Amino acid sequence: MSQETYLFRLADSHESSRIYGNLDENLRLLEEEFDTVLSARGEQLRIQGSSEQVDQVRGVIEGMREIIRKNGPLERRQMQDLIRLVKGSPRESVQEVLDDAISVDGPGRKIRPKTQGQKIYLDAIRANDIVFGIGPAGTGKTYLAMACAVHALVKRNVKRIVLARPAVEAGESLGFLPGDLYEKVNPYLRPLYDALYDMMPFEKVGRLMQQGQVEVAPLAFMRGRTLNDSFVILDEAQNTTREQMKMFLTRLGYNSKAVITGDVTQVDLPKTMDSGLIDATRVLKDIEGLKMIWLQKTDVVRHALVQKIISAYENVEILESDS
Repeated sequence: MSQETYLFRLADSHESSRIYGNLDENLRLLEEEFDTVLSARGEQLRIQGSSEQVDQVRGVIEGMREIIRKNGPLERRQMQDLIRLVKGSPRESVQEVLDDAISVDGPGRKIRPKTQGQKIYLDAIRANDIVFGIGPAGTGKTYLAMACAVHALVKRNVKRIVLARPAVEAGESLGFLPGDLYEKVNPYLRPLYDALYDMMPFEKVGRLMQQGQVEVAPLAFMRGRTLNDSFVILDEAQNTTREQMKMFLTRLGYNSKAVITGDVTQVDLPKTMDSGLIDATRVLKDIEGLKMIWLQKTDVVRHALVQKIISAYENVEILESDS
């Protein structure tokens, strides 16, 4: 494979020190991730490698420069997000992802997509009244939907947020858990509270819940209701039955949006019961105004090992199904 050399000129010593990192740690990371050789001399950075790898490293550095211009110092996590984005996206779409942001409660508080898949997911939520976000853990399905919901409430596009989850987890039965009904279901709803508290001040969440503008409830509490002027999120939807999914989807009223999230590889229902999420992907796939977005392991934005773990389990399952 032919080798290419590209000379990148940075603005000044201040920018170059932030791009290079402490003891050039950022450059060493780029060399490792893209199999390239990077040599720095003042504000000049020489990149050597294959044409494709050099182009990708240039994309990462351009993204680093933009983040530094907008937000100041670059965190290691942001570097890893940029590398993941450039590896998984066409060059022309990287800037679109970097430019996207959702304003939530608090000055300067913005949630941003980290991958092209997440950007497509956000665009689908903006353009459709019902969106299914399906994919493995760590792809931001619920977190990004929550950001859209908080944004809609802050902008007064809706009057309330309703967050629901089926109370089924790893084969456990609520009857064996201590406490009253609230105490039994509260652990299942904890991840939804955590996402809310990450986007809004704790005291404001409590006040909005008291006023009925934010509601977190088990799915069973949705029965018989009509939800107007609402942003509704159903989380862990792979653990709904067909009947529960139909019940939830038919709650949607005027001026409302619904986002349904789940991982079809993590169904905790009894073996004799079909997942309402899997069933919905077949029954509803051709309905106009309803969008299904399939996020992939390349959209995982947790620890770098999470992608490898997902791949390992997928490979084992393929081997078991073939044997």
